[in-house]
Amino acid sequence: MDRKKISIIGAGPGGLAAAMLLAKKGFAVEIFEKREQPGGRTSEINLQGFRFDVGPTFYMMKFVLDEIFEHCGKNSADYLDFIRLDPMYDLILPDDRKVTVYEDKEKMRAELEKVFPQTGAGLDLFYQRESRRFKALMPILQADNQNPLDALRWRFIKALPYFSLGRSVFDEMGRYFPPEFARLVFTFQSKYLGMSPWQCPGAFGLVPFVEHEYGVYHVKGGLSEISRQMARAAEELGVKIHYQTPVKKILFNNKIATGLESADRQINSDAVITNADFGYAMDKLADYPKEKLKRQKLSCSIFMWYVGLNKQYKLPHNTIVFAKNYRQNVQDIFGGQLTDQDISFYVRDHTQCDPSLAPAGKTALYVLVPVPNCRAQIKWTKAQQQKMRAVIISGLKQRLGLNDIEDQIAVEQINTPETWQNEYNVYQGAVFNLGHNLSQMLWFRPHNRFDYYQNLYLVGGGTHPGSGLPTIYESGRITAKLICKKYGIKF
Repeated sequence: MDRKKISIIGAGPGGLAAAMLLAKKGFAVEIFEKREQPGGRTSEINLQGFRFDVGPTFYMMKFVLDEIFEHCGKNSADYLDFIRLDPMYDLILPDDRKVTVYEDKEKMRAELEKVFPQTGAGLDLFYQRESRRFKALMPILQADNQNPLDALRWRFIKALPYFSLGRSVFDEMGRYFPPEFARLVFTFQSKYLGMSPWQCPGAFGLVPFVEHEYGVYHVKGGLSEISRQMARAAEELGVKIHYQTPVKKILFNNKIATGLESADRQINSDAVITNADFGYAMDKLADYPKEKLKRQKLSCSIFMWYVGLNKQYKLPHNTIVFAKNYRQNVQDIFGGQLTDQDISFYVRDHTQCDPSLAPAGKTALYVLVPVPNCRAQIKWTKAQQQKMRAVIISGLKQRLGLNDIEDQIAVEQINTPETWQNEYNVYQGAVFNLGHNLSQMLWFRPHNRFDYYQNLYLVGGGTHPGSGLPTIYESGRITAKLICKKYGIKF
């Protein structure tokens, strides 16, 4: 067979997954990456030996990644050292009660009963019902969903009740856990999708189920190590990765993608895969109608504070702190307003389970604050950045007891929504990509085989199945299957 040439824009997780799978099937695959390392938002920041994941910090649905390696004749354990976390994280509720969240079902039931008496039985219902939702919806999420007529198939029809149409995740979790704050334990995960738990469709009740059923993992060296090792595996399979090679535009002939143009050359291709952020790719690399982009609903953004500290604190691996008025905080974020003082934030400190992330005796602390995306037109001036930094420090002192943190700062870096937009090519700084409302799910989300152009394929959070590392890897697998099918190659 004449080896078909596949050009991929970006060495992010979806692009790397597609590259590995296609190279294994005999395609000639080249990746063109803007940065000097793979991963994009799953790469690493190194500040004088303090190492931080740029974006995601723990991984779930490990089986998806394992399957991709296996399909390529490889074992993920030969490349990556996974550390299963149990407890998975601590939650600091709006009233300052703490919930330690366990994968172990008995420990989790006991914890719920301790904090929310008479709610333990709800956990059994949660597992029973959400396992059925997972079994019903997972095959649909793993299908390519190119054809809307697939909705008439029996597989989809029998799964309809599990979409919980007209109900939010917050509504759905109320079936098991009536107390408002108990629901927060199983609904804050909507933030993984950049959405409000009061707006996130009820179908995404499967996200907390997957977390509790299959566990969460740290990867030694940080989650950036996944992209680094996938790039290594891809190159072993024959993929050529061109670093520090930004793509200027996608080449088209009558809306048929024919290749790419970089700063110094044109690359002809049999198919093009864009792993670039969907909005950015359509806005900057193609002639996609701008009004279509403006109509699309976007996720929130994040304000990041990466800070290296000269001492270690006895913190959990992962801590989520809810604003005192959490619902108002969420309304502010999705209403384009900055909460003045009462913020929610996430803190990662994996130094104790993974000393490689910081110099000996020190801490690489990762602090994430959900904020509005750039459509809110908030100006992230130095003064605004310092104001948010001060609010974070106040929260770390008051809610987590890190009273001397200012005295321990060795290095630090701030990323704002404007950083994501300008340096990471994230459209409107919406780091979780397109929203996951019902009008932008399944057939209504940009297809993996993009239908506005021929020969152009999409991977990443802006296409089906959606945001989050496991689903992004799945997008790479779906796309690889579609390209194999086009050329009559068994996947």
